[in-house]
Amino acid sequence: MEGKTHEIWNRRFLSRIIDSMADGVFTMDSEGLISSWNRSMERISGYTAKEALGRRCDLLRCSRCFGENCPADIKKCRIFDQEYSEAKECLLQHKDGHDVPVIKNASVVKDEDGKILGVVETVTDVTELNQARQRAEKAALRLGEMHRFENIIGKSQAMQDVYTAIKAAADSDATIIIQGESGTGKELVAGAIHYNSMRKDMPLITVNCSALSESLLESELFGHAKGAYTGALRDRIGRFEESAGGTLFLDEIGELSPFIQVKILRVLQEREIERVGESKKRKIDIRIITATHQNIYDLVREGKFREDLYYRLKVFPITLPPLRKRKEDIPLLLSHFVRIMNKKTGKQVMDTSREVMRTFMDHDWPGNVRELENAIEHAFVLCKSDRLELKDLPIEIRQMKRSGAIAQQSTNAKARKEHRLDKESLLQLLEDSGWNKAEAGRRAGLSRTAIWKYMKKWDIPLQSDKS
Repeated sequence: MEGKTHEIWNRRFLSRIIDSMADGVFTMDSEGLISSWNRSMERISGYTAKEALGRRCDLLRCSRCFGENCPADIKKCRIFDQEYSEAKECLLQHKDGHDVPVIKNASVVKDEDGKILGVVETVTDVTELNQARQRAEKAALRLGEMHRFENIIGKSQAMQDVYTAIKAAADSDATIIIQGESGTGKELVAGAIHYNSMRKDMPLITVNCSALSESLLESELFGHAKGAYTGALRDRIGRFEESAGGTLFLDEIGELSPFIQVKILRVLQEREIERVGESKKRKIDIRIITATHQNIYDLVREGKFREDLYYRLKVFPITLPPLRKRKEDIPLLLSHFVRIMNKKTGKQVMDTSREVMRTFMDHDWPGNVRELENAIEHAFVLCKSDRLELKDLPIEIRQMKRSGAIAQQSTNAKARKEHRLDKESLLQLLEDSGWNKAEAGRRAGLSRTAIWKYMKKWDIPLQSDKS
């Protein structure tokens, strides 16, 4: 009696375990009729246990069942020949008619004498996994689109040279160094090289070398072993290993400490790394692209950057021109960023005033393309019509326009004065002013004293000879 009670308890306990599982589980007897159906199967299939029990598994309409439709006779099902099926991804048809992506597994259950008792099948709903996979694929597609050549805007000769260099770099596996002022688009060029290369399906990992201290940067790049230092509670792979098969983009390479320079030189020479705190060498297959806004050769001459590392990095250099040296590209960039902001904000800005365009063409853009993009984003915040006006621009750009105009006016006035004030011009000016030195000064934009000095210089009498 006690043994029977224990058996009942075990059966109930097992039933509760199966019902609490996230995966669907069902069993069939030796005749192929469903004999149990857990709660997760109810959720995945839409069929309650009451509806499923006593029926065959063909109610699920599995898209892959040994590559065949379910046979009418369970004895002909190949599961009995194979005794188990490897986990495979397929589709089940939900009770309401829609397909459910699942991973299905099955195995035959036999007694001690080898007699078939039935089949147990597990079903894992991978709907959320597939959705996550689709989101990742879309993100990768957007990332690829973000780094298309078309997104590097410019038709100037300087930019045509850059496009040619990008295409050549993408077709090779050489180490690249991208040089250019801040805001010229170095990261965009690195992305264009990667996503147009043979490594485009592998990761592009970016590390800003100026953002971390030496010890943190070492761990970030090379990873560390558990216990390598205080707080290293587990093994961690670094960026070199994360970018396996792909590209590692090291931004602001000019900020590297001498210690990290030596370690990166060794990576470039030997194509292997060691995690911090261990001596095991690990081979890596990556492409390295670097970038800097500094003149690395000047740093080499000053003893701040290793010459051997410099020559390893500049196998194929690409130099990005500052915006002030390709101002003919400003109208294209302006149209490009206006389209982006229209899409982002839902506004319908169709044009910019002549004053805005003139201001953009006169500005020197110390922040380059990034400054231009930020100026347009600022203008979109203030713009209330379908046209960007001067008042919508950031105040510093408007102030620079005024100060530039004032300086230009001053220069022009000075040039006019210097051009006008020869001896003959001053004599005519004095005649017209009745030999009044103050009036002559006002007309010439000079002081009375300056007029007197010019008269003394050219031996002009204080009064007219006619007087």
